[in-house]
Amino acid sequence: MNAESAEPARRRLSRAEAKARTRSLLLDAAARVFARKGFTGASVEEIAEAAGFSIGALYSNFGNKEALFLELLADRQTDRIAEAAQALERHPSGTGEAAAELGRLLIDVADKDIDFAPLQAEFWLYAVRNPQVLDTMAANLRTPRRALEQVISTSLAQRNAPTEVSTEAVATVVAALFTGLVRQRRIDASSVPEELFGEALKWLFTGITAGGTAPSDPA
Repeated sequence: MNAESAEPARRRLSRAEAKARTRSLLLDAAARVFARKGFTGASVEEIAEAAGFSIGALYSNFGNKEALFLELLADRQTDRIAEAAQALERHPSGTGEAAAELGRLLIDVADKDIDFAPLQAEFWLYAVRNPQVLDTMAANLRTPRRALEQVISTSLAQRNAPTEVSTEAVATVVAALFTGLVRQRRIDASSVPEELFGEALKWLFTGITAGGTAPSDPA
């Protein structure tokens, strides 16, 4: 038996696995092309070519360039929320160690992932000028927002926060705080030191636990 025949046969991907692989490669290629050319400057032809697929494959998986970008954005947000959840799981008491890890997460995003924040800002302007895209954007980001709400719900429960506090409202504030501080860090790094995000979260949750209230969840 020769070496070639001794090697195990490569398992053929199922239809679902092949589709998932195609989507992953298209997302990876889109991240590179968007980073280089911006959202408006990138074309579906360039993205498909960079991924090694036809334009038809891109359209069959995402429908259009906006949908491709929105999935990329949702994936990034989901990854960041998962990192935050892991930090809180390692320090469930809400100690300074958790705040420090969350602060480092923001600094990593602001200082290392330097291409994506401008892309988010560019796409936000594009969506504001195209209301139908704005609606799709809101719908597409509900999944990572629900994940953030779950992380916040766990944190509030650990702190014995008032039960009428709306996790949806708190998630909105936390997400806006994160995005705003990332942008401010890019403008003036000295104004957003590593510990600021974690400290701001401590201020927020301490206030809630002390009896402050957020708007009630909608009925």
